[in-house]
Amino acid sequence: MKIFVGICGASGTIYGGRLLRALEGLGHEVTTCFSDGAIEVIRAEEDDGGASPSRQEVVAHFAERYGLSHSLENLAAPQEMGNELASGSSLAEAAIVCPCSMSSLACIASGVTRNLIHRVADVMLKESRTLALVPRETPLSDIHLRNMLRVRRAGALLVPAMPAYYHRPETIDDLADFVAGKVLDAAGIRHELFRRWQGEG
Repeated sequence: MKIFVGICGASGTIYGGRLLRALEGLGHEVTTCFSDGAIEVIRAEEDDGGASPSRQEVVAHFAERYGLSHSLENLAAPQEMGNELASGSSLAEAAIVCPCSMSSLACIASGVTRNLIHRVADVMLKESRTLALVPRETPLSDIHLRNMLRVRRAGALLVPAMPAYYHRPETIDDLADFVAGKVLDAAGIRHELFRRWQGEG
């Protein structure tokens, strides 16, 4: 399956990392794009007190952290609007924005394409293909909620980054894998990232 994953500037880039790791492990063809905001968030969330790394260094470290083997050339910059995935003739079957910032949510809801992530999301909606958004914000304003309703009515799937605890997570990775698994469920991709609810009767 050919899948696009956009990572935006919302806290929780670990969700995108664990999702990419799962998709790669399942053998899917993945193209990834980091927004400029995502680069800043990764720097903040993984800052070791050293010098501020370049964009390429941030992406390389991110790929190493999550054990991603695809080349850095596939980790596109958001300015690359000529990417084949930005066209309706693209054969991409699904796109996932994880995490999805409220700024990107607003752009997608309004049909505004400021970068490759927004453009791919727009293509998925107009072509009636799978688009899953993973909003990560709290609390939510009336504007946020209205934008979520707009994208849902347009055909997007909303999978908020809300980890559960019935599978008895022991690590932060377990919590992130739960969210990644829910995203894969929404996209119709089989996985074994977490133990499913075995409710009574």
